[in-house]
Amino acid sequence: MPALLELQRSLRGQLLGEAPSLADAPALADVLLPQGDAGALCLAIYRNTLLGTLVNALRLTFPAVQRLVGAEFFDAAAREFIRSHAPSSACLNDYGAEFPRFLSSFTPAAGLSYLGDVAQLEWAVGRALHADDVPRFDFAQLAALDEAAMSRVSFAAHPGLSLLRLMFPADAIWRAVLDQNDSAMAAIELNGAPVHLMIERDAVGVQVRRLDASAWDFTLRLAAGTPLYELIDCGANEQIHGWLAEHLSAGRLIGVTR
Repeated sequence: MPALLELQRSLRGQLLGEAPSLADAPALADVLLPQGDAGALCLAIYRNTLLGTLVNALRLTFPAVQRLVGAEFFDAAAREFIRSHAPSSACLNDYGAEFPRFLSSFTPAAGLSYLGDVAQLEWAVGRALHADDVPRFDFAQLAALDEAAMSRVSFAAHPGLSLLRLMFPADAIWRAVLDQNDSAMAAIELNGAPVHLMIERDAVGVQVRRLDASAWDFTLRLAAGTPLYELIDCGANEQIHGWLAEHLSAGRLIGVTR
């Protein structure tokens, strides 16, 4: 009787196409599957179900990417991705974090240099959409701090908040593709400056906003837990106070640490 780990590896190899035939997985064929064509048919059914489920999960997370490349191309890219990136969680909303990087180096998509950036944005949108609800910031936490402690305080960011610096205007491409606005797509300038994006979920829904470089850098470092006294080089005092007040009032920060 083969060990459980051997059976699991054998089944994984067959479902993800890592082993070309049942001959490469004798433990699996002997213990879990019928002999001959019946065993091959069972594996084919399981494999198609797994691949179909994962491809569909990627379609739902990356709809603009699929429209940019077409359904056939997307499915082929997704299946190639799945072969080397098996799910690590039973929750399908968690699947696909590595897909943007995969697309950026996927040779058949080399002609669409902005595709990886659009995928990064869509992953952040999905992350914001599915983030847990958390209590609003309790301002009593700040009222309890003295002046010295206030300068050392750092903040915890909302789990749905993402900050992206992208080389291409992925937000404009994303909106034009999903709105099916050909004129807006044609007007997009791909050779401009990098864009700094903040993605969050508010009471209305998921929002994608552009920030200037200074505000984005402040927000990125603030969300990473940098103490306030280390953020003074991000802008003038009035700017920093304004940015901090906006983030607190918008619910982008959910707690303090000292």
